This record gives sequence, C-alpha cells and structure tokens, in this order.
Amino acid sequence: MSKHCDICGKGPRAGRNVSHAHNVTRRTFKPNIQRVRAVINGGVKRIRVCTRCLRSNKVVKAA
Repeated sequence: MSKHCDICGKGPRAGRNVSHAHNVTRRTFKPNIQRVRAVINGGVKRIRVCTRCLRSNKVVKAA
C-alpha cells in the first residue's frame, strides 16, 4: 500500500534511532495514512489521506 497522501503528498521520511548508549540505527517515519471516501469534483472517490489533512478540513468526507 502506498504511504503517500493524495492531498499534500506527504510520504515516508528517513531518520535515526538513537539509544541511551548512543547506538545509532536507521529508521523511517511513516505518515498516518487513512483510506476515506471523499467528495472530489462532485463525485465520491476513495483516496488515501494523512490525518493532518483530515483534521485541517482539506478533505470533505462523503456521507
């Protein structure tokens, strides 16, 4: 499943885990992607949207 938001394009970011002993390992920060039925151009379509876009009302959810 794609981990990209269809509205803002947010996707996985690379980073590092740093332990208390300062052991450094690679990791990925994945966005919280939800599949929602949204109203797009007057029609209902199922899209993948991050929760930040849902919270800020960039997406109109279908009834």
